[in-house]
Amino acid sequence: MAHGIDDSGETEDQHAARRREADARIEHRRQLSPGAPLGVDEALIANVVHNFYDRIRRDEMLGPIFARAIPGDWGSHLAKMVDFWSSVLLATGRYDGRPMPAHIKLDIAERDSRHEAIDEAHFQHWLRLFEATVTELCPAPAAALFMDRARRIAASFVMGIRFHRGETPDWLGPARSA
Repeated sequence: MAHGIDDSGETEDQHAARRREADARIEHRRQLSPGAPLGVDEALIANVVHNFYDRIRRDEMLGPIFARAIPGDWGSHLAKMVDFWSSVLLATGRYDGRPMPAHIKLDIAERDSRHEAIDEAHFQHWLRLFEATVTELCPAPAAALFMDRARRIAASFVMGIRFHRGETPDWLGPARSA
């Protein structure tokens, strides 16, 4: 800044005020987040995501599915998953994707390639691997929060995939025509 004005025409005081406002918004989001009071931070989320997907890649049931879905470089997927969990647990708002269509597309691809359809057994196995990861890496309250959200997400995916296939959940009873 030359003479207190930067390239955008903003004075040092204006820049400082804008920075304070941004910091206040970040702090407000942190206070609202379910994870921060339990010790969840960006480093823990990244550690969980990277360790979990290392397990996934080595897993007999899920490894081949993920290898078909994510051939080659996993860097962008891992970054997306870190953003996802950061949004879920820290309310950062960094994730802006649509995970349901991606999982429906994966189910279609698996069935089209004559592999087993993605179903509840796959998500239950995913949850077991996820629980082992968070139990190993997180303080107990943070692990419980991760698992609460993971169970809800898995149930939503199972339901969404089944609805997309035209299946009716058992709890709705038999389908009737009008």
